[in-house]
Amino acid sequence: MLKSTIENALKLALKSLYSFEEQTVVLQPTRKEFRGTYTFVTFQYLKMSKKSPEQTGEEIGKYLKENSNIISGFNVVKGFLNLEVTNAAWLETFNELYSTPNFGFSEPNGSEFMVEYSSPNTNKPLHLGHLRNNFLGNSVARVLEANGTKVHKVQIINDRGIHICKSMLAWQKFGNGETPESSGIKGDKLVGKYYVLFDQEYKKQIEELAAGGMDKEEAEKKAPIMLEAQEMLRKWEHKDPEVYSLWQTMNGWVYGGFDTTYTTMGVDFDKLYYESDTYLLGKDEVLKGVEVGIFYKKEDGSVWVDLTEDGLDHKLLLRADGTSVYMTQDIGTAIQRFKDYPNITGQVYTVGNEQDYHFKVLFLILQKLGFTWAKNCYHLSYGMVDLPSGKMKSREGTVVDADDLMQDMFDTARAHTEELGKIEGFTEEEASQLYKTLGLGALKYFLMKVDPKKRMMFNPEESIQFQGNTGPFIQYTHARISSILRKAAAEHMDTSSQITLSFDLADVEREIIYMLTEFEVKVKEAAKEYSPAVIAQYVYDLAKEYNRFYAELSIFNEENTELMRFRVMFSKVVADVLKRGMGLLGVTVPNRM
Repeated sequence: MLKSTIENALKLALKSLYSFEEQTVVLQPTRKEFRGTYTFVTFQYLKMSKKSPEQTGEEIGKYLKENSNIISGFNVVKGFLNLEVTNAAWLETFNELYSTPNFGFSEPNGSEFMVEYSSPNTNKPLHLGHLRNNFLGNSVARVLEANGTKVHKVQIINDRGIHICKSMLAWQKFGNGETPESSGIKGDKLVGKYYVLFDQEYKKQIEELAAGGMDKEEAEKKAPIMLEAQEMLRKWEHKDPEVYSLWQTMNGWVYGGFDTTYTTMGVDFDKLYYESDTYLLGKDEVLKGVEVGIFYKKEDGSVWVDLTEDGLDHKLLLRADGTSVYMTQDIGTAIQRFKDYPNITGQVYTVGNEQDYHFKVLFLILQKLGFTWAKNCYHLSYGMVDLPSGKMKSREGTVVDADDLMQDMFDTARAHTEELGKIEGFTEEEASQLYKTLGLGALKYFLMKVDPKKRMMFNPEESIQFQGNTGPFIQYTHARISSILRKAAAEHMDTSSQITLSFDLADVEREIIYMLTEFEVKVKEAAKEYSPAVIAQYVYDLAKEYNRFYAELSIFNEENTELMRFRVMFSKVVADVLKRGMGLLGVTVPNRM
């Protein structure tokens, strides 16, 4: 590509001018206020040149201009050599881009990684926070795959504990045998309904006990419905047939509901782990750690790890009664995954930032246990999603349901699209599919354009706009280019052969070719940072620049037929990169709007 060609030319210049063989030459983008595409910093070569920074830059620039067909001009600003590229080099770069399938993506390199995301509780449906989680995890998996890594997408389903017993008990008390089929309610929402009913009854009983003179804290412990839920959990742990059967039935309702939601989201998994299978896995590893002195046991029999030398505290791993805590479970699950997939070199955990400390401790413990792969484990920590209407509380039933939000986005996309008249010639089925494509694209893009680490405000109305930094703006740009390509095909324009004639490119055309060459850089950066936001910003910038090209330059009214052909082919490359870039975000781009 262009950048590597210029780097090689610079190496030759340094060798010819100063008899110095440089292994790696660093180029950076030229700042907007100066002419040029790439900038070369001369300061580290002054000992060899024995000249000032400005003189060194002039000497190197002059050599490149006279001895290569890549550099058309240059300027030097305080030792920063800004290089301008010839039209011929730009066109050669374009031909290379055009003829390279999937440029920017890497071939499989033999590496394997695991990405965990979603990991819901089975006592309630998926909500807005799960949307950000799923979209982030799924996108990171796509980005890693684009860099040549084989990815295994997994989730651990939190299917045990007091939370599911609360829903089960409330269903026993108030459900009258209600099922998803009899009620017409989606399975996960039906179970969530009884989780809310439990909380309402629990609060009512606390108030009654407090009114009778009991201390509130004591009332919370003594409320009959909570005591019943705790007893149900003990029965589950002992595999009581009646309780275990109900647990399987209600979890089955939830899984059916989750699957429907995941299908609408456009995410999937290669393997599911269940907490009911994994919660005992880490216990033996912890006991082994005690034997070799990594962990220590207190007089009451509880097991701890001392992390004070690492700047942390003492962490409980086994309770005095020998039962596991979440950390113990996660230790075992991590180890089990490496047994299940022995070729993976690390894991990404997509979990909210309230668990930052937990994962810092987990990875440190795994390292102390001697697992070298623990250094390659990464917590994809993300901030909460707020709405203009305020925070969400699942126990009170005020959570923004994922299904409802996605349907609202589809409905909003319908209203906006019909208002703008962008469905002319569509059948009802095609229009319905377009609304889903736009609505889901708006939602995914808006949730992923923000750096994962940042807390964010999701504004549904803003996200669906066709102007600004939104998914529909980029989707509409792709549809616009698709229209251009259909017209070129109808006129039987040849877009198979390379551009051979030389003509002057406009600044915006050169800028876009440069941006296209940066696609591979951005794909690698997104993988390194585990941040789909890098890709989101890139595709927005590319779409914005293409729309400037479309406004400034003519395509089909261009008199130079080779230049017209170039602009059609140029548009095709932009459309391809927009499609693949948005694909990394899990967003589909339409061909018609």
